[in-house]
Amino acid sequence: MEYVYASLVLHAAGKKVDEAGLTNILKAAGAQVDEARVKALVATLEGVNIDEAIKSAAVPVAAAPAAAPAAKVEEKKEEKKVEEKKEEEALAGLSALFG
Repeated sequence: MEYVYASLVLHAAGKKVDEAGLTNILKAAGAQVDEARVKALVATLEGVNIDEAIKSAAVPVAAAPAAAPAAKVEEKKEEKKVEEKKEEEALAGLSALFG
């Protein structure tokens, strides 16, 4: 992930995302640099409009609507039943292994 962050730092600074720039940022941050990963990232980002990629990746976060308390209790009961059923199935599968 640090490689992607380093490329974003270069882009934000108005610098070209290249191998030397990425290597310098990673070394300055104290990270061990894998030259193959640096080359792969630079090759992947070649021809990519980073601003457009950021805009298309940004997803607005909307607050979840509040659920009624009765619905929550019902959901918990259903979840518990599903978990118990899965546990029983898993145990039945394990017992089949031993004859």
